[in-house]
Amino acid sequence: QVQLVESGGGLVQAGGSLRLSCAGSGRTFRMYAMGWFRQAPGKEREFVAAITWGGGVIHYADFVKGRFTISRDNAKNTVYLQMNSLKPEDTAVYYCAADQQLSTITTMTPAYWGQGTQVTVSS
Repeated sequence: QVQLVESGGGLVQAGGSLRLSCAGSGRTFRMYAMGWFRQAPGKEREFVAAITWGGGVIHYADFVKGRFTISRDNAKNTVYLQMNSLKPEDTAVYYCAADQQLSTITTMTPAYWGQGTQVTVSS
């Protein structure tokens, strides 16, 4: 069982930056691939980024490449999403997710989800 708690969301102006954190529970956290998703009002949840347990493989959605960076610190049971050059269309609830398989995250069906953190980008 893995429990995930996101933090770091907030209100930021376009062009600004935020860093989201996701703290995971459990001794086996370091064995899980991790990912970030987002859901804007009236839209379906979409994949943002994912990282393997060792950090050796990373995937990004095309719309965040060059702006967002996913990373993890297994000693702290935490995964991060650094978001730069934010745009109003990045406004959404951002969710952290975990699964033993990276492929399960990139196909939108991870085993564990956090509760989400709101990111609002003003124009």
